[in-house]
Amino acid sequence: MKKYVDYITDITCQLLAIDSPTGYTRNAAEFIMEEYKKMGYNPKMTVKGCVLVDIAGKNKDNGIVLAAHTDTLGAMVSEIKSNGNLKVTPLGGMNPNNAEAENCRIITRFDGTYEGTFQLNNASIHVNADYNDTKRKYVDMEVVLDEVVSSKEDTEKLGIMVGDIVCFDPRTTITEKGYIKSRFLDDKLSVGILLGYAKFLKENNVELENRQYHYITVYEEVGHGGAASIPQGVTEMISVDMGCVGEGLSCDEHMVSICVKDSRGPYNYDVVTGLVKAAKDNNINFALDVYPFYGSDVDTALEAGYDIRHGLIGAGVYASHGYERSHKDGVENTLKLLVAYCK
Repeated sequence: MKKYVDYITDITCQLLAIDSPTGYTRNAAEFIMEEYKKMGYNPKMTVKGCVLVDIAGKNKDNGIVLAAHTDTLGAMVSEIKSNGNLKVTPLGGMNPNNAEAENCRIITRFDGTYEGTFQLNNASIHVNADYNDTKRKYVDMEVVLDEVVSSKEDTEKLGIMVGDIVCFDPRTTITEKGYIKSRFLDDKLSVGILLGYAKFLKENNVELENRQYHYITVYEEVGHGGAASIPQGVTEMISVDMGCVGEGLSCDEHMVSICVKDSRGPYNYDVVTGLVKAAKDNNINFALDVYPFYGSDVDTALEAGYDIRHGLIGAGVYASHGYERSHKDGVENTLKLLVAYCK
């Protein structure tokens, strides 16, 4: 599996370098489509901008969808301030505590890209007596542009407008010990895993019994990624998303997590049982966990009215929605579980 883990790590790094906050995902989606095409698949882009791939499999009436999402957290310009700096509103659950002092890019609609830094208003501790006591909220934060601006009019002359997308630097790095550190491993690491799995299936001429589809969604972070476009005949959907690492949970970055319940309720008992059996039978390092503050694309599909069984797995990720960390071991165990379960 090392060959495929190496591919997953490399393709994930490439994908992380493509800005794709919710609402601005076309470039990432087109990159993903090209990767599937290189392998010999025929991906389609949905009207909403998701990527849907018919992988293989004989039985169309008992199909399975494996879903991951390429949209990430980010922000949008909500106001150009009188000093030329920018107020922003979050896209998804980007927490200002985690984003403070991060480099960012402002993508204008017609006038290119500008750089800046997301900072507390009056950000110097040598000047601001309330620096330590100020709660980090978007109303008290701003993007300081790396441009010579001192007024609203200066910034408007650059072509920056309300509604422009703000993308935060992922700061991706792979350590010698195999740790994968970056913003937005949720869920680009899982997109990489699905691409690696597709590569494995093609290169090893795996003949699947049930029809399999890969579904890369683009609005998961705002709650409607998996709400449409599930192919006819699909009876099961598994979200390949991050496995949570934290207090009260069993998973770590070296494992694949199998979620039994999230904030919207329990996952399908038979699907979870099948995943656990596949993990046990193949000596895969796994954990079973309840995620207290979590929702997924398969939850959304059920809420949209699809009559399907649902599950959720993912490589362990620490510090979700912050500067996240996983490990190549978690990648390998997730890939092995997909191979074992989807025979």
